[in-house]
Amino acid sequence: MSINLDGASAFIASHARLLDRLRFEALTNGSDNARQAILRGLEAYRNPDGGYGWGIEPDLRASESQPAGALHAFEAFADAGPVTSPHATALLDWLNSVTLPDGGLPFALPISDPVACAPFWVQANPAESSLQITAAVATAAHRVARWDKSVRDHPWLETATRYCLDAIRQIDEAPFAYVLSFALQFLDIASDTYPEARELLGHLGQFIPKEGALAVEGGAEGEKLHLLNFAPEPGRPIRELLDPKAVEKDLDRLEQGQLEDGGWAVDFTSYSDAASLEWRGYVTVGAVSLLRMNRR
Repeated sequence: MSINLDGASAFIASHARLLDRLRFEALTNGSDNARQAILRGLEAYRNPDGGYGWGIEPDLRASESQPAGALHAFEAFADAGPVTSPHATALLDWLNSVTLPDGGLPFALPISDPVACAPFWVQANPAESSLQITAAVATAAHRVARWDKSVRDHPWLETATRYCLDAIRQIDEAPFAYVLSFALQFLDIASDTYPEARELLGHLGQFIPKEGALAVEGGAEGEKLHLLNFAPEPGRPIRELLDPKAVEKDLDRLEQGQLEDGGWAVDFTSYSDAASLEWRGYVTVGAVSLLRMNRR
């Protein structure tokens, strides 16, 4: 079986926001012009303070810069690589300005207009560090740091990395599914430069179910994080913790998940009609990227 790439392209053209259309074009085209276009599309979400908002996180539609906005910006920087953005340093400076004294990021900062924002963003405590969001942002930044020296050498990345390593070291029972997923992804990428991250991968590996599916407590009915959500890339240290047959089974699941309209569905709750469409475009780009990465 193989996916219908033309169908996916048609779905992206008819459903996805501009940023994801540009990411898909770079994924399937690969030219420097296509990669540069991602960075131009990203500009619409950038604020004068150097951070990103304006709904770049589909369920956080407020204009203010947010840690979740930084996550999506770094994802776009990564998709544009090895083309680099002149705004990466400003984003890191902004992250430095909102990082809490212990080195972590708050899950979300105060939101002035909560319209169409998920309650977990609106109700977040801005004075409390979140391993979930810090690990997610740091993971995406480490991916960009593979080729962007300005990101690799920025002090925020070291600060956030140390916070995550320390917080993960203290985990002694199975954490919330998204915390575990982002922590595993963080340790996998950080292990390239931090030997202790490889050791901590083994520590967290005990919490990975054999079948690779993590139920999201309090999420939508049937919402799960799958093995490929936290171990998408072949040849990485985290794959050493997993049964290769389980990886192949999950790749089959993802490959077979393409719908008749050419896109992939999401199993979590969206908080506006716009977000419902935007998430499907986002996950469709992600599904095609992951399947190509794994030679599917």
